[in-house]
Amino acid sequence: MEAGTDGVGLDPRGPRTTTVRRFLEDPGSANEEEKEMVESAIRHMYSPDPKSGWGIHVVREVELLARKADRRTWIPPLMSLSISACRELAAESIYKERGVSVEDGQSWARYMSISGSPDDEYDIITLQYTEDGLLTVDENRQGHAAAFEDDIAIECLATEFKREIYVVQTHGSDAMVDEDNCVFFLPHRPRGPIAQPPFFLFMKGTRWCGAGADHYEPLIAHPSLVTQEKVGFVL
Repeated sequence: MEAGTDGVGLDPRGPRTTTVRRFLEDPGSANEEEKEMVESAIRHMYSPDPKSGWGIHVVREVELLARKADRRTWIPPLMSLSISACRELAAESIYKERGVSVEDGQSWARYMSISGSPDDEYDIITLQYTEDGLLTVDENRQGHAAAFEDDIAIECLATEFKREIYVVQTHGSDAMVDEDNCVFFLPHRPRGPIAQPPFFLFMKGTRWCGAGADHYEPLIAHPSLVTQEKVGFVL
């Protein structure tokens, strides 16, 4: 977060701006293989092929971007359709034809800049698929949907702050930590030197694969001397 000059008020778009700036600067130090790995990961997360890859997920999502100024003209034709199923298929067709797919570095930067603010240039449109085909279209007509920072974004912040960022991810019926649930520690290292102690972020997933998670919560960490050479952190 970024505080204002008067010391009060936080700009929720500050970390997004920092993330996107760092992401667009970093490719200059990456080789072609690294760039292709990043873009392949982006396509896998946000533009998966609905016809394949059903070994784990029950529902898969395709993210599209619609420019706010343009999409106002797309909605009236959809509203004129009285049958819900026809409206969903028509919406899928229109958004896939006119929207921007999140499938490379430039479109990822546009996507990650979206904070759910009226000042955003784009809105997020989500197409949800099951193995049988289209399930639903989340048109996000109020424009409140924000991009959830992924592993790529967290690595960018780790690089910017020169410190490791660990995501403590839990899964279970109530997303709390007990013997029946699963806990993962997901490290994100900076692309460069480490100059500060790590950050720890808590992410709750109410079902498997983190479904239900929509934000991170900071964890308070206290250094604890394990040996003379190693220091652990108590969360």
